[in-house]
Amino acid sequence: MKIKAETARLILQEIEYSDAEDLYEMDSDPEVHKLIEKNPVKSMEEMEQVIRMIQAQYQKNGIGRWAVVNKITLECLGWAGLRLVEELTNNRRHYYDLGYRFKQKHWGQGYATEASKACIQYGFEHINMDFIVAMVDPLHYSSKNVLTKLGFTYRESFDYHGEPTEWFELIKNTWAAR
Repeated sequence: MKIKAETARLILQEIEYSDAEDLYEMDSDPEVHKLIEKNPVKSMEEMEQVIRMIQAQYQKNGIGRWAVVNKITLECLGWAGLRLVEELTNNRRHYYDLGYRFKQKHWGQGYATEASKACIQYGFEHINMDFIVAMVDPLHYSSKNVLTKLGFTYRESFDYHGEPTEWFELIKNTWAAR
């Protein structure tokens, strides 16, 4: 297990197969997918494929989504992190995307904001990123609230795989000035 960051309540570390049950609990929940992807996982085998894909991103790009673990209970609450996007999206490519996803029972407790702050700091300080992107469903008000608290700025709306999506950006200099 490679710990990448810690906060007051959380450990952020590379996702491992030991996280599969917790991540399956999260990613098989239709409510979790209501405003993202709209495609819950249907089996542990599918969850293990997702974990393999994320681990391949660590190997290829040196970064990917991380397991978010409660320091006291050691429960994997979900994931958060930065991912290098190489495919053309919204007329852009080769950028880092911030994402986060948590089990429904942990919504509204500030974990997304806390974990994302650590991910952003890691990206700007350890990888020397100039900016970070986040994409969100226009109706996902809680996620947009998280992004606003983190200092992201709404840039534009676009069509992402047939779904309306909003593009947010956080510039390193803006983050540093906070």
